[in-house]
This record gives sequence, C-alpha cells and structure tokens, in this order.
Amino acid sequence: MSYLIDNREGVQHLLMGNEAIVRGALEAGVNVTAGYPGTPSSEIIEAFSKIAGDRNIYAEWSTNEKVAMEVAAAASFAGLRSLCVMKQNGVNVASDFLLHLASSGTRGGMLLVTCDDPGALSSVNEGESRLFAKLVEIPLLEPGDFQEAKDLTTWAFGLSEKIKNIVMIRSVTRMSHASGNVTFGPLPETVPHAEYSCDGPLLDTETGPVISMILAAPELQHGPQQEKLEKAARLFEDCPFNTYTGPEAPELLIVTSSACNLYVREAVHLLEIDDRVGILKLATTWPLPPNLIKQNLMRADRIFVVEEVLPTLEGNIKILAADMAPETGIKTFYGKHSGHIPSVGELNPDIVVSALVRILDIDYRPADATFEYEAAALADTMAPNRGMTFCPGCPHRASFWSIHHAIALDGRNGFVCGDIGCYVMGTLPSGYSTVKTLHSMGSGSGLASGFGKLKQFGLEQPVLAVCGDSTFFHAAMPALANAIHHKSPFTLMLLDNRGTAMTGFQPHPGSPVDVMGEPAQAIDIEAICRAMGAKVEIADPFNLEKTQEMLNHLMEHGEGAKVLILRQACALSPERRGKKKFDVSVDETICIGENCGCNRLCTRIFGCPGITWDNDKKVSRIDTIICAGCGVCADICPVGAIRKKEVA
Repeated sequence: MSYLIDNREGVQHLLMGNEAIVRGALEAGVNVTAGYPGTPSSEIIEAFSKIAGDRNIYAEWSTNEKVAMEVAAAASFAGLRSLCVMKQNGVNVASDFLLHLASSGTRGGMLLVTCDDPGALSSVNEGESRLFAKLVEIPLLEPGDFQEAKDLTTWAFGLSEKIKNIVMIRSVTRMSHASGNVTFGPLPETVPHAEYSCDGPLLDTETGPVISMILAAPELQHGPQQEKLEKAARLFEDCPFNTYTGPEAPELLIVTSSACNLYVREAVHLLEIDDRVGILKLATTWPLPPNLIKQNLMRADRIFVVEEVLPTLEGNIKILAADMAPETGIKTFYGKHSGHIPSVGELNPDIVVSALVRILDIDYRPADATFEYEAAALADTMAPNRGMTFCPGCPHRASFWSIHHAIALDGRNGFVCGDIGCYVMGTLPSGYSTVKTLHSMGSGSGLASGFGKLKQFGLEQPVLAVCGDSTFFHAAMPALANAIHHKSPFTLMLLDNRGTAMTGFQPHPGSPVDVMGEPAQAIDIEAICRAMGAKVEIADPFNLEKTQEMLNHLMEHGEGAKVLILRQACALSPERRGKKKFDVSVDETICIGENCGCNRLCTRIFGCPGITWDNDKKVSRIDTIICAGCGVCADICPVGAIRKKEVA
C-alpha cells in the first residue's frame, strides 16, 4: 500500500511537494485527475495512478493540457471534485478553454495545479503561470512549505465550491521536487455519484447547461465572474495560510510567497535579524485581501517583496498601496524593480541575504569569493567535463546524424524546424547543430508548413521538421493536417521512441496501456499520417544508410507533406534498459585517433558518452558500464576500428 493513502490521522511522512499536493487532494476527496507530463509536475499524476484503484479515482495522461482541463471540468460539471495538472508551458496550451471555463464557472470543486520552473532547470523557458490567474479572473494560491502544499490543496477544493469556479494552485520546482515532513489528516470515505444536470433554466448554474458566454450579453456572466473573485478576496482576509511573524513595528516588512518563503526565513536566520524584520507570508496571492495587506503595510515604511520570477506580487501590492496611501502613508518598496533581486532565474537564500544586507546596511561577510571558483575547479577534476548531450544509445543521436548528413548530401542548404522534447539538443553540437528553429510543442511542424509555402517568393531550400510521438498527438497533428491540405512541401521526421521519454515514459494515445497500466487502444501513427494524405516511410534510425537514403528521397520528392517515422525505443525505456543488442569494442591496432582521416570522429563529433578518449594511448575506448550497445558508433568509424558483436 502506498504511504500516500496511510489513513492514520496525525502520522508524519517525508513527502515531495508534489506528493503533498496529491495527499491534500486525497484528503479533499478528489475523484478525477488528468494532466499532461511535464517537469516539474509529472509526479502528481504518476502518484495518482498508483493509488487510483485503492481510492476509486479516475486518473489519465491526456493528449494535451487543454484536453486534461476539459476532462477535469466534465467531472466538476457532474458534481465531482477534480484536478488537472501541468507545467507552466501547459497553461498556455490550456488557456483557450481556461478563459471560457472561468466564465462559465464550475460545480464540484476543481483545481488547476501548475508547476512553474524558475531558472528553466528542465524547460526551454521560465514562463509565468501566475499571470493567467489575473488574466482570466480566477483565484491563485501558492503554498509556502510542504505541509502547506497539502493543507492548502485540501482547503482550495472548498474555496472552489464556495465561489463556484476553478482555483489555481501554483508550485515551483523547489517546492515540487524538494521534500519535507508532512502531517496527515483523515481520508474521507465517500461514495461519489456523478450526474450532469443540464435541463434547468439557461442561466441556472446548478441545473442549467454549462456555457461560457451568452452572445451579446457578457454582463450576464462576466459580472458574476468578477463577483466570484470579490468573494474570494473576502474569504482570503481570514485565510489561515496567510501568516505574519516578527515584531509589531519592524524596520522592514518582507512580503513573500511560495518557495521564497523558505529562502526568506533562512536568510533572516543567517543574518540574525528576527527582531528587525517582519515576514508576511501570503498563500492567497490573487486577488490580494485588501484589509490584510493594509493592516500589514501599516507596520513599516519600507517593504521588500521576494518572489519568483516576474514582479507580479510586487506590482499588485503597489497598486493597493497607492490606493491606501492616505491611510498607510507613502512606502518605499524594494524588490525586482529596485534591482535588489533579479527578475530572471531562481532565487536562493544567498540572493535574499545580499539584498537584505544592502537594504538594512548590515556588515555581513559571506564566504570568500574564491570558494565557488575552487569548488567548481575541484568538481572538474572529479568528474568528466561533458556538455549537454543525448544518453548513450539514444536513437535521436543517430537520427540527427542521418538528418545532418542527408541535408549536406542534398546540397540545397535545407534546414530543420525543431520541437520541444529531448530533441531540443538538436540545436546543440550534440545534435550536430541541425535544428534551426525551436519554439513550442508542435511548432516545428507549423513553421515548416509555413516555410513550405514560400516557394512563390523564391525559397528553394528543402524544409524539414522533427517531433516526437507524444508531441505528434499533443500538437503536431493539426500542423500536419494544415500542411497536407495546403500542399506544403516539407518533410516531417517523426522520432517515435515509444513513450513520453523526456518526462519518464508516460503513455500517450499511441501506447497500448494507460497511466494505470491497463490495456488501452493504441492509435497507429503511420495509419493516421497515411489517412491524412501524407506520403509515409518508416526506418530504424540505427540503420544509418537506409535512413539517409529515405530522407534524401523524400527531400527530392517535392510535392506535398512527407513523413519519415524513425522508430526505435529510447535507451532508458523498460524494453531497452539494461539490454544490449551488441557488445562494442575498439581495436586499438586499427584506431587512428587524432590522425588525418579521422581526427577523433567518434569522441569529438559523434559524441556518445559511451565512447571515451584514452589520452595516454591516443585511442578511443568503449565505456562498457554506460554503453547501451546500439552499435551505431561502429557504423560511423571511418576505418572500422570500432567493432560490434551481436549479443546472443
């Protein structure tokens, strides 16, 4: 039995922030959960999948984030409690439906859990999901520690049902992936019954059809929507998760939220200034409760706002402070606009310490400036210095090798429009700098569709795009349909590694199982592309010669959209992990290393981490511990020094 469904009230468990959110939803009696995988949010649906059977919960990895929100909303409309989860980029995908859902409102409690990634630790951007709460006029909650991640989630379901609207909970990487002790509450024992009441009067929110807007009468729903937000602000005045600690009249009031609460407390402790500063930790960051803000602004003349990433909280507080100035007085604000903390990247206690030292003129000497340099130098001597690269045996390395060489052989200066996934490294030397555009999921195909229609303006270059199998279902299908319909001549390389590999091999609509491991209808990508009207070929990317031959053929075939499915499982997938097709070795008597005719092609250019350079013998070596046994390096060696022997 999972510790997440331990029914002993008062027991403590060490939980990741994402697990704490799951436990909070369980204690609220959640019935339906849906999401799309994306770090740092993926563990939430993964955790639900392991306990869904025990708690009679429906969990799914949806085709994309918009669909996940729609699935969760259907449950809410039927009177159930539901939750949808995604990373910050996913809120952009879901925003179309979110805008309408915020207008129509909900019935059963419904949460949108979004996990942002300040510093873009595992993302291509550090986009702000908080701004959507203000944009679509829904409440925003931000837990300040791991216990609160659980308790605030439970509380949020009740809030949603009180205001009859979706509520956003925002986590960040350091909250989602760090761990802390969490005290459990009771798990409810309920027998939920779903029923969608839709036969009542048109504008009856409980029995009528759920619609997002009445044509030409926005006041019938936009007005009530804003009243819901005002009701949330009134409820936030007494929210137990908004807390103040410190002296009654501090020199400086620090206002913070989310994981920054932990950074602030550590910084104050390190500087030993508990008697000089007060900390207002906010869990309800939109809409701000005005009376609570006024009460705390009156404590000090100087206010320091600590948040990640953009000055969202800072700006909202300043707006209230301007209105309240006749009662609270003029305040001096410190934060991102003042330059005391950055508006990009993650924060940490050291950044907060540096800001407090400047603001309060504290004589504080941090560790010697050479410490970080010496620590980095020591790390370089203890571990190989490797740049970002594909895993040993990754089929994408072979795919990009073939794509790069096929484009060079074609000779018309073709280019590749990229996509989000492991293959973002196609923009880097590890992908031979093959990818030339990189934006959102599916945008590689959309851009290629557009480039393909520029021949009438003189564009003669072959246009290619790459996407993965999960991305194909998520966002690339509409772009491919567009290209086929408009006869746009581009070639899509569909890198099918049999799962959502970058985030942990979650299933997608092309998988034969669902998130709970139950049999599911696998949708055939090849059949879809053919049915849509594309010319389709299939190759194994580990077969370099055939892959390049097919790709050159498709590039020369100038009419319409073409699809080359490069099908090979990820090296870390369950079906390949620990299983080698080949034993690979280097014949040192043949290896010419740095000499003309090779110049370390395998280690310097091909770049698989499973191949190392012996600086003493001046030959390449195979690291048998990490080599995945794909054998591709044997095919690229110009003198045949790398040998592969099929494993019996």
